[in-house]
Amino acid sequence: MAPQPTLLDRPLLGRPGPMAPPPPMDWMTLGDAFEVACLLRCTPPPATGRGPVEPYRPAAEFNRQDAALRMRQLLTRLDVPVQHEVVSGGLRRRYELHRLHVPEEHRATYAELCGAGWRRGRRELLAGPVAGASSARVLWRGRLAAAAWRSALLAGGRHVRRHILGIRLTDRELAAVLVRSAALLEVPALLRPGAGCLVVSVADGPDRLRIIERAALARARPAGRP
Repeated sequence: MAPQPTLLDRPLLGRPGPMAPPPPMDWMTLGDAFEVACLLRCTPPPATGRGPVEPYRPAAEFNRQDAALRMRQLLTRLDVPVQHEVVSGGLRRRYELHRLHVPEEHRATYAELCGAGWRRGRRELLAGPVAGASSARVLWRGRLAAAAWRSALLAGGRHVRRHILGIRLTDRELAAVLVRSAALLEVPALLRPGAGCLVVSVADGPDRLRIIERAALARARPAGRP
């Protein structure tokens, strides 16, 4: 018999509330949903565009292909259909925008996964050590920490100097999660204000290498390529 997934946030019996609790998430679903939420928080909300029929808003918009491919891979694993659109612009300095679209009938599921994934993943990372925590919880807290940094390295604004690896963000909650995640990965991180943003940084050398190593992932491939 196949092992059953470990479920998180099981509803408590005998405690009525104003709303029904959300369905439980297993660790793998949480990891994917949390990473999607972190990717979204690394970038500004996409601008409203115009589709074939009427105005529409992409689910996400990135200026790096790797970030879009990773999010598409995660949404596919979460059973959320997604379309990948590439838009080019500029005159002397050309640029590409990678827009991901979720069909209308799947947007509620997409929004619920992003919201629940962020809330539960953030809670796991920011909570202190839990006495008697299971080996699965200890393992997955490290994986969630790595997922947060992977998202930041893919989609956040790079702020690289000779002595640091930094990420520029405008989301304060994500910045706090990155600092805590670095600590869980045994790397000290600094948070300081930048020009209209926050910068989370780790020192060059062993700290930078450890963060990159823990956040590393096999490169996602574009559709249709071997």
